[in-house]
Amino acid sequence: MDPVTAPAPPPELTDEDASQLRLLSIFHYVVAAITGLFSLIPVLHLVMGLAMVTGKLPVDTGTSGAQAVDPQLFGWFFVAFAGVFIACGLALAGFMVHAGRCLRRRRRYTLCLVVAAISCMMMPFGTVLGVFTLIVLMRPSVKAAFA
Repeated sequence: MDPVTAPAPPPELTDEDASQLRLLSIFHYVVAAITGLFSLIPVLHLVMGLAMVTGKLPVDTGTSGAQAVDPQLFGWFFVAFAGVFIACGLALAGFMVHAGRCLRRRRRYTLCLVVAAISCMMMPFGTVLGVFTLIVLMRPSVKAAFA
């Protein structure tokens, strides 16, 4: 191969980049735990919805004049809303844990980028973590370390 057209060697990962990746990995675990905890808040709605569906929660239908809404329909709405919210929150927490593991092992660059971008929506801790993760992952030396 001609030395003029030879590709430049990838930049080496510095000690600072390695320590920042290690810290980001740890912070991904912490924010994942917080996200998982907050995603369980709608369990109250889930329990109330199940109580409405099974009839254990007495609901006044208020049939004076207007047509009454079936309390079971309201219950199913509560169950569906809470179930979707809990499932999405726990899935995001799981992806954050997986991204933290991938950051430590320097694997799956695209997954780490996507999880960092999605975690920016989780104000305030996820936003800070996502922005810092994106900044570190955009460095050429870090990107080359994932290859």
